[in-house]
Amino acid sequence: MVKIACLASISTIGANTGSPREVVEKNLRRAFNLVKEAVLDKPDVICLPEVFPTFGLSLKEAVEVAEPIPNTITETMGKIAKEHKTYIICPMFIEEGGKIYNSAILIDRKGDIVDVYYKVHPTIGEIEVGVTPGRGAKVIETDFGKIGIAICFDLNFNDLFEEYRKSRVKVIFFPSAYPGGFQVPMRAYQCACYFVTSILEEGSMIVDPLGRILTKSSTYNPVISKRVNLDYEVLHLDYNFEKMKKIKEKYGPKIELNVSRPEGVFMLMSHTEEVSAMDVIKEFNMELRDEYFKRSSSKRIKALK
Repeated sequence: MVKIACLASISTIGANTGSPREVVEKNLRRAFNLVKEAVLDKPDVICLPEVFPTFGLSLKEAVEVAEPIPNTITETMGKIAKEHKTYIICPMFIEEGGKIYNSAILIDRKGDIVDVYYKVHPTIGEIEVGVTPGRGAKVIETDFGKIGIAICFDLNFNDLFEEYRKSRVKVIFFPSAYPGGFQVPMRAYQCACYFVTSILEEGSMIVDPLGRILTKSSTYNPVISKRVNLDYEVLHLDYNFEKMKKIKEKYGPKIELNVSRPEGVFMLMSHTEEVSAMDVIKEFNMELRDEYFKRSSSKRIKALK
């Protein structure tokens, strides 16, 4: 089981109330305090909101204070990650090779920077002030499974999420300046993975692979945490439904079958180290949802011929 924490950490910071450096320092104090609150739940990973250090600055001011990594922010986050043995996703504008990126920096349990995601689809405003787009999806291996990252405006573009769907990531983290609305459960369902949002105001969410909201932040609970089982697979009910009773007869509570009838799909989760979700699927000759859709498309093409 993996515990995830996300922060709606800058909701109390308003417009620019001082110099850019003063605004950044105020944001960082708030963020560090909330990270220290998040570690009380002993999470495996903490995700902060998009460009949280420069919230309240204009885009022009924000890119002007961008620094290379590592820097004092990532080093401080690294110390917290190492002390509490957690991953931290630290989103910020960075300067690299003379270019500015809207990035999400992954810090591991040892406190080291292990990977960086660059926002693939910056807004027009970001590009106009010099932000360089990233080149594609970033599938990252962690000790609890494969993850992906998308930042804010990325949510509107299908190319990124099709890459994550094909790569079969288990969690997508979404640091953002806006909540995303119905697009968030839509992308979780599309990619058959957990979707974790961390936004600059209230309304951060943890959504399951069937598109169901598990928990949501507010002004009163800016830090939200949830323990989730990543040993799962998503299947369609067609051709699999009749096997569900036999699975329960053999494995009982060790295997959970969680049905979402409106979409005709279900999650198969293993709660034992004796057998994985995929082991059960192979044992009972079942097929994943995406495999079923692929087989259906193939049948259609043959029928047209």
